[in-house]
Amino acid sequence: QLQLVESGGGMVQAGGSLRLSCVVSGLTFDNYDMGWFRQAPGKGREGVSCIIKSGANAYYSESAKDRFTISQDNAKNTVDLQMNNLKPEDSAMYYCAAGECHGWGTFPVGNWGQGTQVTVSS
Repeated sequence: QLQLVESGGGMVQAGGSLRLSCVVSGLTFDNYDMGWFRQAPGKGREGVSCIIKSGANAYYSESAKDRFTISQDNAKNTVDLQMNNLKPEDSAMYYCAAGECHGWGTFPVGNWGQGTQVTVSS
């Protein structure tokens, strides 16, 4: 059974940093691309970043570009999202999921994790 467990969220001031981590089990990790998504209250879920299964390439939304970095550790089955220079508009519940980086609509393969809350104060 697929399990995704996100952690690392919290409350920070604008300009601060957080590192989110997602532990994946029940899935052949290197058969899927992995992505990070977020959902703010009253808004739809949006893709933030995606890393292809080989780890050779990564993609970012316009809002995440130049501030966030996605990485994966195939030996540990983890996908991390380093978030720097956080802004109040980054406040949201963050989720990881498996899918295909060529389209956000391919996510999730299986289910979403429970998410981890990020709150950025101004």
